[in-house]
Amino acid sequence: MQTRRLGKTNRTVSEIGFGAWAIGGGWGETEDTESLAAMHAAVDAGVTFFDTADVYGDGRSERLIAKLLRERDEQLFVATKFGRRAPLDVAQYTYDNLRDWLERSRENLAVDAVDLVQLHCPPWETYYTPAVFDACDRLVGEGVVRAYGVSVEKVEEALKAIEYPNVASVQIIFNVFRQRPAELFFEQAQRHDVGIVVRVPLASGLLTGKFSRDSSFGPDDHRSFNRQGERFDVGETFAGVDFERGVDVVEELKGLVPEGATLAQLALRWILGFEAVSTVIPGAKSPEQARANAAAAALPPLADETLQKIGALYRERIAPEVHHRW
Repeated sequence: MQTRRLGKTNRTVSEIGFGAWAIGGGWGETEDTESLAAMHAAVDAGVTFFDTADVYGDGRSERLIAKLLRERDEQLFVATKFGRRAPLDVAQYTYDNLRDWLERSRENLAVDAVDLVQLHCPPWETYYTPAVFDACDRLVGEGVVRAYGVSVEKVEEALKAIEYPNVASVQIIFNVFRQRPAELFFEQAQRHDVGIVVRVPLASGLLTGKFSRDSSFGPDDHRSFNRQGERFDVGETFAGVDFERGVDVVEELKGLVPEGATLAQLALRWILGFEAVSTVIPGAKSPEQARANAAAAALPPLADETLQKIGALYRERIAPEVHHRW
């Protein structure tokens, strides 16, 4: 496992991380013992970066990570998020509320200081409200968090966020089906020394190649209840791609998988081909999934011909549906 620098945090983290949304909830049934085993398997494979949020299972995900921290001696980097425990209204993003939410995360994680806290896909007005970022600066100054960043839905939000000098990182959706961030944002993030955390790298599982048009998901799985953006931004579910169209394009991608690899590993290795990316955070519900995700880091760079074919499939089949939206 290689490491990369995470922007202004001045910390290095594993280039494959662990996204802990699924073990908190919203992805179907999970069992805490298996979830903890998955995280242990990730650490065994060299993963040092864990991403969670205070609303993932109402703290369940954070508390599982706290248990992991107690059981491991490695220096792990934990990023959490805040801002969605109240209505999505910039008026809620006061210092007092942010401090209260962060204190709850510190308690859940059982840490003196959180490594990184991220504004959790806040309303767009937040990016034009300097007082919110001043409040985050104050939290860093008080020593309850070491650095802060933002988790965004749109490229435009990311570009605005990095104008604030102390934003250390931006978390954004980027994958074979969502390529727009690489056009301008990656270059600007590097110029501003901002780390990039890539979420939804497998398009909610579409890019594993395990689904067919007939696949179904349980009622407690966002891939069932958020297909049209009923609960949160539709771009978080299958990266905003129509499920049936995505399944069809995945069938064409399968022919590009290198020998001995999986489609999911190809998708992760494609992301690692962008040097602006600090870490990629696929989720895992089992040790097998965690080990397979980490193994993608050992693959050689993809061949130019493969990259060209991936680019063509995106431009012709996916971009008309998603490129202009996020």
